[in-house]
Amino acid sequence: MERLFRQIVPPSCRYDAGKDGFIDLMELKLMMEKLGAPQTHLGLKNMIKEVDEDLDSKLSFREFLLIFRKAAAGELQEDSGLHALARLSEIDVSTEGVKGAKNFFEAKAQAINEASRFEEEIKAEQEEKKKQAEELKQRKAAFKELQSTFTQ
Repeated sequence: MERLFRQIVPPSCRYDAGKDGFIDLMELKLMMEKLGAPQTHLGLKNMIKEVDEDLDSKLSFREFLLIFRKAAAGELQEDSGLHALARLSEIDVSTEGVKGAKNFFEAKAQAINEASRFEEEIKAEQEEKKKQAEELKQRKAAFKELQSTFTQ
């Protein structure tokens, strides 16, 4: 089933930033923010706790799918973060049709890619600032060294 999921959902739609096969607290936080339903730290912990069968404080692929099974069975509380996640990530193919579902998932993937691109731009800017600060520090050190040779 996991192989089928990987074939259907493009890699950009998954939120496992660490590529360890699990969604941890920070990855869940980022996922919920990207989906437009940010949660509190306690809310995120409760979300994981509600479906964490092996009690490792991370969501495995099976536990992630359990969210949607529980949502379909009506086992999630209406105000829970898991219910919000299931609601944000679902589409009714019978009403939308296959083409509508395709468009839904393509739009989700595009939104995630745009968010990732924005994050990459921010990281690049931060790296550039670090590089400039390091160069300035080196120039100041070189100047002080040169200055000390003249003052002796």
